[in-house]
Amino acid sequence: MEIQETLEQLKARFAELQEELGLEEKSIRLAEVKGQLSDPKVWDKPNEATKLNKEEVALKKVVEPLKALEGDIEAIEDFLVAGESEDLIKELDKMHKELEELEELARFTGPYDDHGAILTVRSGAGGVDAEDWASMLMRMYLKWAEKSGYKTKVIDESRGEEGGLKSASISFVNDNAFGVLKNENGVHRLVRVSPFNSGGTRETSFAMVEVLPEIDQPDEVKIDEADLRIDVFRSGGHGGQSVNTTDSAVRITHTPTGIVVSNQNERSQLQNREVAMKVLRSRLAALMLEQHKEKLEELKGPNEQAAWGNQIRNYVLHPYKLIKDLRSGKETSKAESVLDGNLEEIW
Repeated sequence: MEIQETLEQLKARFAELQEELGLEEKSIRLAEVKGQLSDPKVWDKPNEATKLNKEEVALKKVVEPLKALEGDIEAIEDFLVAGESEDLIKELDKMHKELEELEELARFTGPYDDHGAILTVRSGAGGVDAEDWASMLMRMYLKWAEKSGYKTKVIDESRGEEGGLKSASISFVNDNAFGVLKNENGVHRLVRVSPFNSGGTRETSFAMVEVLPEIDQPDEVKIDEADLRIDVFRSGGHGGQSVNTTDSAVRITHTPTGIVVSNQNERSQLQNREVAMKVLRSRLAALMLEQHKEKLEELKGPNEQAAWGNQIRNYVLHPYKLIKDLRSGKETSKAESVLDGNLEEIW
């Protein structure tokens, strides 16, 4: 009886997961993609073939484990009908773990959830304290990435005069990074005794975290070159002997939306342009998600002021220690642990 009840519960969860992940639709699409890739002529257009290959891999990640689990459920049902129950508890435990992994996968069902991410931290109100707070947040995310096995690259950085950060951007290249980190998007507020004044007063400072899906393929977000204004200027950043003596930095303005991106961290103008275009595609993709649009020409400019007011989390370090997420209501007193990269404490 216990086995039958456990199996019924597992079947109910599996049926719900099938619908949530769209198994039937994805199975049909996977067959179509495989058919297209089996045609030798598809490689006459390498970009399309690469796109199909990537889609096939993504579809297989969902379809194959679901189909395998479906087969396991049917096999157990057959064993029960035949009156064989030996070792079925172990099999059900194994299937339960597989189902949990698939339920975790179901978290990443948004259009770009399986992509890498570009996370940017910008200091806000609070002067030097805010710049220091921005550097603390950047350290927190880099620590989290290191502990979680994510590969990162700092793609842009502007330091404050006293060692903090005005802004910095990190690329998280792993699959699903955007799906994992997208809820960090918003304003983060810090309350603490300021280390930058002698009065020992409690200060409040703010930093904005922006999380974008990393768009590597230009055809995912096609931008009309006529909509771009591209300026080059002399880099003011750190680097080798040629960095500060040539006009290698690039600023790109997307005129329909007013979005401006720039990059000066790479050694050549071409490399800086490539990075800036990647960030621009990512910002446009995020704006389409935010405004529920499917075409670039339907976009309005981003409302930076409204976004800045989207406070999502408070970090209080004095007179008590408490981190509270204002959306979920989840809170923890383990402030040092969170700031040391253990974001799971507040997620």
